[in-house]
Amino acid sequence: MKQNEQSFNSKILLFGEYSIIQDSMGLTLPYDEFQGKLTFDANDMNEQFVSESNEHLEEFANYLQRLLSTNELAIQFDIQAFKSDIAKGMYFQSSIPQGFGVGSSGALVAAVYGKYTKDKVLVDAAPNKSDILQLKAIFAKMESYFHGNSSGVDPLICYLNLPLLINGKNGVEPVKVELSNKGKGAIFLIDTGISRSTEPLVKYYMQKMEEPSFREFVDKQLKPFANNCIQAFLDGDRETLFAYMKLLSKFQFEHFKPMIPALFNKVWKRGLDSGEYYLKLCGAGGGGFILGFTKNYELTKKQLKDQNIELLCSI
Repeated sequence: MKQNEQSFNSKILLFGEYSIIQDSMGLTLPYDEFQGKLTFDANDMNEQFVSESNEHLEEFANYLQRLLSTNELAIQFDIQAFKSDIAKGMYFQSSIPQGFGVGSSGALVAAVYGKYTKDKVLVDAAPNKSDILQLKAIFAKMESYFHGNSSGVDPLICYLNLPLLINGKNGVEPVKVELSNKGKGAIFLIDTGISRSTEPLVKYYMQKMEEPSFREFVDKQLKPFANNCIQAFLDGDRETLFAYMKLLSKFQFEHFKPMIPALFNKVWKRGLDSGEYYLKLCGAGGGGFILGFTKNYELTKKQLKDQNIELLCSI
């Protein structure tokens, strides 16, 4: 595969949405259901999509040029080659749905960095901690164009294509995740069919964090719930995972109402009341995908027969 045709997978932030901003742990996985790549090949593509993508790349290039000119982005980036390719019609061909919390902007940033950075960290090499932190800082600056503020984690996982455990601002490391194909339980996705913008949801959360009572809820409940879910998942401790998933799902249902599409309130509460499955946000929420956890996937599929659900992995 040519370097300029390299595809980058989408990602799933399994745990840590919002709490990761307050330095909780986070666990993110590559998701190969969707990919994106920079290309000139517009055959069989919607002309409007190609044109709009090309225009967005031009705006992104102007943003990167400003960062480079002020040394805010300290990399050897060939901005002229990037802008020249855009002028020739290059666009980002992607199957990753935008506004669904699976890393559409992260994959784009990873693709741009991979193609035009001269001193880049190579994907094929096993990255050390220093490389990972360097990449994360670079990607945070680049992806901030799309969200107003970025941790850099989404482009990082799209670029490295490895499960990553995030533990504080400077704690990012690849982890081994054992995904079973045998268990009756499962982690699944519900497609809400609703696109959303991340920035206003994050802004709402940050405003709520200025309230002492809400900040205390996050510190004493949300962060520990997320951390314990991650540890139990990595340990393969299903009982502990579901115990804390119930608490996490309940917390989000009670405190993150604007992030849960109104049409899914009943479905969310039904899971909490019955204990048959538990739902949580996938990324910022507000639409996109919702993550679900169940001990009995076949039963849950029947319960959610009216929803568009997809198996992520068995547990």
